[in-house]
Amino acid sequence: MEQFIRIQKTARYFSEGNPDSGKLLIALHGYGQLPQFFIRKFSTLYRDWHVVAPEGLHRFYINGNSGRVGASWMTKESRESDIEDNLGWIGQLVEHLTEEQAYNEIVLLGFSQGAATAARYFYTGNHVINRLIIWASVFPPDIDKSHLFSRHSDSTEHTFVLGTHDQFFTETQQQEAHSFFRNLGFKTVSFEGNHDIDEKTLEDIL
Repeated sequence: MEQFIRIQKTARYFSEGNPDSGKLLIALHGYGQLPQFFIRKFSTLYRDWHVVAPEGLHRFYINGNSGRVGASWMTKESRESDIEDNLGWIGQLVEHLTEEQAYNEIVLLGFSQGAATAARYFYTGNHVINRLIIWASVFPPDIDKSHLFSRHSDSTEHTFVLGTHDQFFTETQQQEAHSFFRNLGFKTVSFEGNHDIDEKTLEDIL
């Protein structure tokens, strides 16, 4: 019989940029990435933004049982518990950051696997996030779409971004993804590139 208990766990995040800028970008990495490397993809923002990259709660060896380490947000095993843990982790991080510093704008960006956690957290509604950016990912199917627009406002633009050569999306899937997100009220953006963060596109949408 499967059973669960709650435990304490130490989570880590990396921080770069300008905490006094009044602008906070929280960036959630993709599957198999580590935040200390992922955060470098946002280095062009360091002067004007405080950039924070939390780590998924599950670390593993990328190849076999030694060598390079990556992190993930969840697998198919005990998925519901992982979702709950992720929401709690991001919630505590947001609370910690906003208690230490006042921000005029807070953007939550999720890349690839991290986008599902970002979207789930954003649509819980109990937070101070202003904008959501979903980058190179599908929309989590478990989110109740009937309540989405209560989290949208006329003055705020949420964005979906996808590279034209993303290896995880066929041409048809790219078209379907852009159409899907537009129907949810997102602005959709394409850039010439693959499954990665594109610096120029990032600067343009921010």
